[in-house]
Amino acid sequence: MNIDQLFIATSNSGKVREFAAFFDSKGIKVKSLHDLESSIDVVEDGDTFEENAMKKAEEIGQAIGQVVIADDSGLEVDALNGRPGIYSARYAGTGKDDQANMTKILEELEGVPDCKRSARFVCVLAVYIPGKETKTVRGTCEGVIGKEPVGMNGFGYDPIFYLPEWNKTMAQLEREEKNKISHRANALKLLEENWDSWL
Repeated sequence: MNIDQLFIATSNSGKVREFAAFFDSKGIKVKSLHDLESSIDVVEDGDTFEENAMKKAEEIGQAIGQVVIADDSGLEVDALNGRPGIYSARYAGTGKDDQANMTKILEELEGVPDCKRSARFVCVLAVYIPGKETKTVRGTCEGVIGKEPVGMNGFGYDPIFYLPEWNKTMAQLEREEKNKISHRANALKLLEENWDSWL
């Protein structure tokens, strides 16, 4: 199957750049939700990252009749039984408030020792190809929740996500460093491994 363009189900320019760099080598042009003539609202009501990513990819893909890649991502904290998980973006309330979300996590982990603060970022990519079964890959990045926010780079929970092997938080990494080890980077590696066989 020959594909010359596909849509990424996001309006996040940073995500679009990451995907564009990946598909450029394959001669595939990447477009985003900004390139659609009308907006398509998808209610993310799944119980897992996979369900939400697949729903986004399929609903948008069926509406426009093209290949669509959607992602769902978030933070899983072991001491919180995997929370915030799929609710990561709005963990502290309906608005996407990064500071409030971090504060809530730190308050819930107050008194929890370092050895029990393990966590991971998760990114699931779903690929919708018309006439084919929707496929998913899951990338993760393991770390530990720190005691306070450190670092100015990145977004979301990056300032409290400590990487022992780097002796830094995700928010202290340069963009090039983050793009090599992040959950999204690892999901993209798996996508590359499977891409040709899925077409």
